[in-house]
Amino acid sequence: MCGREGMSLQRGMNFRWPPLHSIVLSSHRPGAPYEDRLEEDGTVLIYEGHDESKSQSCPNPKLVDQPLESRTGRPTQNGLFNQAAQAFVRQESPAAEVRVYEKIKNGIWSYNGRFALVDSWTETGRGRRVFKFKLVAMSDADDHFEPAARVSTEQRRIIPTSVKLAVWKRDGGACVTCGARDNLHFDHILPYSRGGTSDTAENIQLLCMRHNLEKSAKII
Repeated sequence: MCGREGMSLQRGMNFRWPPLHSIVLSSHRPGAPYEDRLEEDGTVLIYEGHDESKSQSCPNPKLVDQPLESRTGRPTQNGLFNQAAQAFVRQESPAAEVRVYEKIKNGIWSYNGRFALVDSWTETGRGRRVFKFKLVAMSDADDHFEPAARVSTEQRRIIPTSVKLAVWKRDGGACVTCGARDNLHFDHILPYSRGGTSDTAENIQLLCMRHNLEKSAKII
């Protein structure tokens, strides 16, 4: 993950000014620190914003509103993502590209692909305000971001965590073609765009980046 992005990913939200893509780290596991959720048959990720940093003045971040600005008045990661989302809502700019990585078990992160950041809002619960960001899964055919106008026509479905765990166990955490254990991708044997399902392990396999790209190049 860090090698692919060429940066150390120490925080869950990483906004990068266009044309660079932003990066978020997500988890749907029980006990995850944030309440990320999938909607619309797995094509939409609702990503929760991040809390105030723990400090002497804020010993329990889960009891206070998620911050839009830092104490110095600069936008937090919540603020930066919110600005980008609302600029898209107001039709002032294309949807920002976000790459999403999902923690499926300790020490194992799965690349969930490219998403369009299309909306943001706040929700109030348990006595505090949290940010929510709507991310629409986009086609990964060429790993370049298509114009925002194609948001509604190039969706793909996210592979459920339970299926990823089953595939990881079955394939032994290695590329089924060459046995490599680095830069692995969860690959649809029959592509989703051709009617392949994301819901069963039988249609998903582990491929290293090289063999995944080679397979993609052969699909017409």
